[in-house]
Amino acid sequence: MKHRIVVLGAGYAGAFAAGNLARRLSPADAEITVVNAVPDFVERMRLHQLATGRDLAFRKLADVFAGTGVRLRLARVTGVDPERRTVAVTGKDGDGEIAYDTLLYTLGSSVAHHGVPGVAEHAFDVTGLSSALRLRERLAGLGEGGTVLVVGEGLTGIEAATEFAESRPDLSVALAARGEPGAWLSPKARRHLRQAFDRLGITVHEHTGIEAVEPTRAIAADGTSIPADVTVWSAGFAVHPIAAAGGLEVAETGQIVVDRTMRSVSHPDVYAAGDCAYAIGENGRPLPMSCASAGSTTLQATAAIIARLTDSKVPTTGLKYHGNHISLGRRDAIFQMVDGDVRSKSWYLGGRTAARLKSGVLKGAGWGIAHPTFGMPKRKRRLATAPDRAGARVAA
Repeated sequence: MKHRIVVLGAGYAGAFAAGNLARRLSPADAEITVVNAVPDFVERMRLHQLATGRDLAFRKLADVFAGTGVRLRLARVTGVDPERRTVAVTGKDGDGEIAYDTLLYTLGSSVAHHGVPGVAEHAFDVTGLSSALRLRERLAGLGEGGTVLVVGEGLTGIEAATEFAESRPDLSVALAARGEPGAWLSPKARRHLRQAFDRLGITVHEHTGIEAVEPTRAIAADGTSIPADVTVWSAGFAVHPIAAAGGLEVAETGQIVVDRTMRSVSHPDVYAAGDCAYAIGENGRPLPMSCASAGSTTLQATAAIIARLTDSKVPTTGLKYHGNHISLGRRDAIFQMVDGDVRSKSWYLGGRTAARLKSGVLKGAGWGIAHPTFGMPKRKRRLATAPDRAGARVAA
């Protein structure tokens, strides 16, 4: 019988992983199934652009995986049972279960509310397609002079605030930051960022923690009221509790604890990549939730799965965080490299050149997803192991 590989999620990590596995493993021995809740590949890095009214062309996952041998199951994951090696799903055909021999968990993350009152009821975010479309509709309904408050000084908050201000100069855009926006950047890059905020007319509330969100305002920790017809929450990410509920070992963040090869430390049939993996980088620190981390952890996870299934030496791929690439609207950006200790180097690239580079990165990532088996080898690797449906593996 074929070895059943199930990939949960078809974001940047899951879609790339499925294609990579299909490229390398023989379909005579392995079947690959991708489970995803929506039929389209969602370019999460561009959802703030979608929210401002830009039309993005979504790729149908059925088209992406056509001819690759990858099976697509449109359903929402509701649970995992690593002891029985099954995944519970629900979709238009009702509830069901999917059995696996190897599971690759890439369900990503969503916005973290941090228990702040009013966020769930009144705030918007750009971490998912449905939430970005909801924000798009709300922004389209705002007239001249409407107020938008972006909460969070990280990459998502900066990109969202600058995109909103550039695309909708008729609105009053503000950013609330617990510290200094871009504090991790080099001095010159921070100066570039401040100049971009000034150029776009963005009001920055530094050292301002938001303690509550209401329909037309946000309340700061010191009691200050900040007017906001729309509050966009971008104060961090959180993972779904499915992994923890299923009995997988997780960190305090809820991320699956993995070894150097992205294999679950508690269940060897499970791998994780992307935001839901608690992976330690080469500097000894947990990798941040980011698209860059999704790329490196996915490469490592797929390499390990392929090696173990084909009885080969497991390679180690790089787990370094190289830097930040921050869009500041459509014609400006910052590209900041970091050293091995994730400290910003003095050199940075900014302006239109950096913006063109960021645009190329986005296009390249989209093209890679759209061509999942590009460069498919003529000879695929046969599996050296066969699953024993009754329980243990025939070979480790």
